[in-house]
Amino acid sequence: MKKMKLGRWRPVAIAGVAFAVWVALWGELGAPAAGDSSFGEAVATFGGAGPEKAQAPKTNSGANPNPAPNAAPPVPEKPPAPKPMSNRVVEYHIGVALDAENHALHGTQTVTWRNPGKEKVQELYFHLYPNAFESDKTTFMRESGGKLREDKRTANSYGGMTISSIETTEGLDLTHRLSFEQPDDGNKADKTLAKLRLPKAVPPNGTVTLKMSFTVQLPEVFARMGYKDDFVMAGQWFPKIAVYEPAGTRGRTGEGWNAHQYHGNSEYYADFGIYNVKIKVPTDYVVAATGFPPKPAVVDKKSGTKTYHFYADDVHDFAWSASPHFIYAEEPYSAPNVPGVKIKLYLDPTHLELKERYLYAAKKSLQHFSEWYGPYPYSTLSIVVPPEGAGGAGGMEYPTLVTAWAADSADVGYELERVVVHEIGHQYWYGMVASNEFEEAWLDEGFTSYAEDKLMEAEYGLTPSTTLEASYMTNPASLTRFAWNFDSHDHYADNVYIRGKLVLLAMEKEIGEAKMKRVLRAYFDRWKFRHPSTGDFQKTAEDVTKQSWAPFFDQFVYGDQMADYAVERIERAKSDDGTYAYRVTVSSRGGKDGPVSVRFLYEDGQTIREEWPGKEDSVVFALPPHAAKLKHVVVDPEHGVVLEHKRINNFMKTDVDERLETRWTMGVAKLLEALFGTVVW
Repeated sequence: MKKMKLGRWRPVAIAGVAFAVWVALWGELGAPAAGDSSFGEAVATFGGAGPEKAQAPKTNSGANPNPAPNAAPPVPEKPPAPKPMSNRVVEYHIGVALDAENHALHGTQTVTWRNPGKEKVQELYFHLYPNAFESDKTTFMRESGGKLREDKRTANSYGGMTISSIETTEGLDLTHRLSFEQPDDGNKADKTLAKLRLPKAVPPNGTVTLKMSFTVQLPEVFARMGYKDDFVMAGQWFPKIAVYEPAGTRGRTGEGWNAHQYHGNSEYYADFGIYNVKIKVPTDYVVAATGFPPKPAVVDKKSGTKTYHFYADDVHDFAWSASPHFIYAEEPYSAPNVPGVKIKLYLDPTHLELKERYLYAAKKSLQHFSEWYGPYPYSTLSIVVPPEGAGGAGGMEYPTLVTAWAADSADVGYELERVVVHEIGHQYWYGMVASNEFEEAWLDEGFTSYAEDKLMEAEYGLTPSTTLEASYMTNPASLTRFAWNFDSHDHYADNVYIRGKLVLLAMEKEIGEAKMKRVLRAYFDRWKFRHPSTGDFQKTAEDVTKQSWAPFFDQFVYGDQMADYAVERIERAKSDDGTYAYRVTVSSRGGKDGPVSVRFLYEDGQTIREEWPGKEDSVVFALPPHAAKLKHVVVDPEHGVVLEHKRINNFMKTDVDERLETRWTMGVAKLLEALFGTVVW
């Protein structure tokens, strides 16, 4: 997504030069030879010569210290190979050809997997995501009802993946060993997860390399992938190895596979590695992809095709898009925490006049996010604008590549900027922090929504209505609930996007914006290129703030609480001297997220304000005698409690019958709440 300017050394640029040399030496895409299949050696090859080749030859102690003038000069020391940013578990070498007429992909891949655990592993798990579109009976189709966001499937939104062969580097055929697994729901019609039994177990830190052939029938674009006319979005398009989690990862007590089916709500989870991909398309197509091209595309006039070559390391996915209608633009960009990035824009012609808005949003996203959270380490950032009717491909993130909303209209508001900002925010919380979106989606979506709002406010002056957003939370749920266990897609989205964001804002409200930036930056710095859990974030927050967040997390993160402070009753006593004394009871009916302000307004205009820590179930305020009557009581008048979601009971008017010494007024509030309990507050 980002690229360096000329003359600035960056690790990825060094890797790119080394890779170009490797390509020139080794030629066609493919796995290392059988005798050179070591994963570690393959990684070293991409990074440059090994240490023994980088040093000048040694001389023995008896050598002439003054060589003849015509002697060969010492070999200059080469720059050291860049240190990997991630624990590279996988390495993919993929070649894929687009059959544009039949909307199909024909691919081969050589994949190497390294066992990151301490036990032998006898099987591999593969995600075969395109099989979600195979029929109406798949788990994804059943749970989604053929709809994702506002994007509905069409009669042609069916597709799938066929694995035609799997073999070892020694030529042993393993195709018959592949079986489909349904660990989440037992749905035998679902083939999005497959298990491969290996002929020999992979020892700790050992590797296995497999050669695979596959075909993907693309659906008409729906749910992030597919085609629309001659536009293609290839997301989750190749057989992808699941994550094997060592003990300690995300709180695991024992190691094992984290492998789930493709669900209606869930997104993705994968390990970091290296991707070396060649993409063959018709000559007139332009291709956008993860990573950078180590050399120009090659045109084959005889076959009428063009082959693009892309390379990426320290990423956990690879996506690409192609169209003969893309209008391509690029700009270099650098900032204090962005040493140099090439921003690459693939525009639909309808949005040609909006080019500068896309580029500006990208630049400001890189500037602010890198300043707030940490440097962006990649050399490219690509933005794809899908054509009209391809909304299913829009608004999605992949490593170093994002998609904007489809160009259905040239008349767009700030949603253009908002979606670009949001998807670039994912480069941090999805891309580099690499949360498990199956099981803890809020660590990506909630954090990204928080970052999106911060940038839209800082750069465009758009302040979110958090009071309104909190009112949507009529059915709060634990943020650590698995994605497919939410009641519906709206229930999922309301919680992991909106409620997740509000939780972070509530933390910020308690500790201040400056300290919250320190928390998020420390969390990013500790956990980038790893797989953290909610507990890891909580531990980071506690380390930075030097306070326990257990009560807060138990209620609002692990639990399903929202705050709900209410004026329960007002009691009045009239004294002999004509003054009025009041007792006001305020309670907490939900999670406790104080402190909370309470304001008392008298009919003569005098105001009394009290601050309640809000940690108890209720409190009684005994107001001193006053000549005027109390007019009303308001809890949280400035809406400072971010997680408050039922404000109908925050206000009570003192409408007391003077013939009574004490008047209870809670009945009216209770009646209103009963009558309107089904309304979205």
